[in-house]
Amino acid sequence: MKKIRWNLAITVLLLAVTTIISFCFFHFGNKYTANITVLYTLALILIALKTSGYIYGIIASIFCVFAVNYFFSYPYFRLNFTLDGYPVTFAGMLTIALITGAVTTSLKQQQQAISEREKQLAEADKEKLRANLLRAVSHDLRTPLTSIIGSADSYLENREELSETECTELVSNIREDSEWLLNMVENLLTVNSSSADKVKKSAEVVEEVVSEAILRLQKRIPDAVIHVSMPNNFLMIPMDPTLIEQVLINLMENALIHSGSTEPVDLIIRELDDAISFSVRDYGRGLSEDLLPHIFEGGQVSSGSSDSHRGMGIGLSICQTIIQAHGGQITAVNHTGDRTKGAEFTFTLPKEKES
Repeated sequence: MKKIRWNLAITVLLLAVTTIISFCFFHFGNKYTANITVLYTLALILIALKTSGYIYGIIASIFCVFAVNYFFSYPYFRLNFTLDGYPVTFAGMLTIALITGAVTTSLKQQQQAISEREKQLAEADKEKLRANLLRAVSHDLRTPLTSIIGSADSYLENREELSETECTELVSNIREDSEWLLNMVENLLTVNSSSADKVKKSAEVVEEVVSEAILRLQKRIPDAVIHVSMPNNFLMIPMDPTLIEQVLINLMENALIHSGSTEPVDLIIRELDDAISFSVRDYGRGLSEDLLPHIFEGGQVSSGSSDSHRGMGIGLSICQTIIQAHGGQITAVNHTGDRTKGAEFTFTLPKEKES
């Protein structure tokens, strides 16, 4: 009912406005009926575009023909069906209304189908993310929990037989696994609360965000060494600083822990034409070529190190979600040189569009 009222209101309003304009044009300008017909034809096209269905265009076309005949054809304010070309004018306006209505209805149906398709794809992406996170929980979080329980049981059952060093080692393992588990839970909450329509971006200074991320990382890993390379010019881009800091921390922490190298990690920032790129490069064993195509899917991804229970998969899935929510892209490659090799993760953040 509301839609019918809206369509009627649009039809009446456009016809009324067109009639008023036609009166002004006809009585204060030239008195060519053909010009008035053009104005009503334009009104028919607008009515067909703004309303749904054919009935409003047909009613409007009938009104337009009678309006041109009654108001703007001699003798004025009287109907005269003997005018030359009257049937042609009526048929032409009716045809325009029908054709325009058919075309606009088809376009609206296509637009609606595209919108539904986009919603389905968005929902499919959400379901895929949920599945990836659930898989990550089942694989990545269960192992540290098992380790925590095992270490706690060993401490409680054998406390009197263990040396102080062994007790300290067990407690340290519990603390280490608990901290890692806490980080993963925080990441899960981050992903759950971040999407393209929820990310609140503001213009942030790149250098400040990078500095904060490194400081937070060094609280977790005090001996972490990060070499930063970035342009000398001032860089500011729209982002959610907390989420981007999380991405940088995840990538740098993975490089430090999983690369198997003691060399410093490089953080390379470049200014592109329409974006800023961030590359985290290590000089370790690199990534398995078999895992590269699936590395951001959130499954169990490990570099094969002894602490493989702390897999990178869930963290990289989170990184991809955050970067995509910012309108950027993230990639992973192995770099090789004369003396160096290792893994390199690169993500981009688009610059603010100039108005």
